[in-house]
Amino acid sequence: SLTGMVLSVLVILLLSVLYETVKIGKAKVLRRAVLAIPRSLSHDVLLEQDGDSSGFAFSPSRWFVFHVSQTLLHVVQVVAGYMVMLAVMSYNAWIFLGVVVGSALGYFM
Repeated sequence: SLTGMVLSVLVILLLSVLYETVKIGKAKVLRRAVLAIPRSLSHDVLLEQDGDSSGFAFSPSRWFVFHVSQTLLHVVQVVAGYMVMLAVMSYNAWIFLGVVVGSALGYFM
């Protein structure tokens, strides 16, 4: 039905926006994780406490949280990507158009 097709295209469009949003979020988490690693990995820097007044002390637990969050975002990105791929493989022009518009909208936002 027409209503079913419109809802399907809307869901695929939102899924494409989600894919692009997660991709950008993953890049931001990666940037924060890299900034959490000190430039010098000397023994003294690694032994500094988290309560350092400069705020730049290396914290393995903080880096681990960034790594776990990036891993979870990667899983969401892969699942969304495969779902979008399966939708495109339906060979429906409207669904394909929903993917293209959703990807463009997600990248723009």
